[in-house]
Amino acid sequence: MPTPSTRAPRRDATANREAILSAAAVALNEDIDASLETIAARAGLSRRAVYGHFATRDELLVEVFTRGARRLAALLEPVSHPDPLVEIALFGATLWAEVEHIRVSAALAVRGPHRELVGTALDPARERLRETVRRGMGSGRIRTDLDPETVTRLIENAAVAVLEEATRTGLTPEAGHGLVMLAGLGAAGMSWREAGELIASTPELAFVPGAGTGAGAAAGTRAAAGTRAEAGASGSSDGGRQR
Repeated sequence: MPTPSTRAPRRDATANREAILSAAAVALNEDIDASLETIAARAGLSRRAVYGHFATRDELLVEVFTRGARRLAALLEPVSHPDPLVEIALFGATLWAEVEHIRVSAALAVRGPHRELVGTALDPARERLRETVRRGMGSGRIRTDLDPETVTRLIENAAVAVLEEATRTGLTPEAGHGLVMLAGLGAAGMSWREAGELIASTPELAFVPGAGTGAGAAAGTRAAAGTRAEAGASGSSDGGRQR
C-alpha cells in the first residue's frame, strides 16, 4: 500500500499541472505570445517544472484549448428549453458566460492552428445544437430554407464572430451577452426585431451583472432554463416568426 510520502508528490504534481493550465489560460488572454517563462512565473513555478508536464509550448497550448473546449461542451450539454429558439439563445449565453473573460485565447482556440482538435472536443456540443435545430425546424420555429447541418454551422459561426468582435472592440460583458444571442437567433432565421423581442420577453435570457465569470454564470443559465422548462412553454410557442 502506498505511504503518504509516496502519494504526496503525486498530489503536488496534479496541483502543479492545474496551476500551469490555469496560469496559461490567463497569460494567453493577456498576451497570445506569452512565453513559458511568463506562464511559469504566473503559476509560481520554474520553467523546468513546466517542462516536467509539457514538453513544448505548443503541447501546453493544445491542452489549454482542448480542455477548455471539453469543459464548454459539458456545460452546454444540459441546457434545455421547450422553445428551440430560446434554447439556441441559452446556448449562446452560456458560451459567452464561460469565455468572455478569456476572449482572446478563446478566439485563438477556435480560429488558430489547433482549431481541428478544439472542434473535435466541441463535437458533443455541436450535436446538441444540431438536435435543437432539427426540433425547431420540425415545429416551424427555425428556418427551413437550409438543411440542419448548414443552419447549425451558421449559428456556431455567428457565436465565433461575436467572440472575435468582442476581442477587437472590447465589448462589455452585457453587450456581448446580448449580441451573441441576437447573432445566433438571426442565423436561425429570426429578424433582429423578432430576436430582440424574444430576448426582452424571456426572463432567463436577461443579463445578470457580475455573473459573467465562467462556470458560475453558465450554471445559473442552466438553472434558469430548467425552471422555465418546468413551467412550460405556454408563453413562447407562438412568438418569433420566421423571415
